Amino acid sequence: MNENVCQSCGIPMTAKEQLGTNGDGTSNADYCVYCYKDGNFTSEETMDEMIAASAEYPESLQDEKGNRITKEEFITNMKVYYPTLKRWKCN
Repeated sequence: MNENVCQSCGIPMTAKEQLGTNGDGTSNADYCVYCYKDGNFTSEETMDEMIAASAEYPESLQDEKGNRITKEEFITNMKVYYPTLKRWKCN
């Protein structure tokens, strides 16, 4: 499977088991299993709520090169990155 990122939370999806599921049980390559199950998002949080929740995981606090960053830097970066994802994209 080619590396893909969840179009809701941005985590890399490198294995079929990480894919979300559609209502008919088939895999959904756009969203991960944590964000999308049985054809629905697993939570109805806003983009800002998802960013805040993601910032609570210490392993998330790194930049694109893997360098440690502060929680505030992470939040700032995600406020730029998340709107590029399908779920949060502004038309």
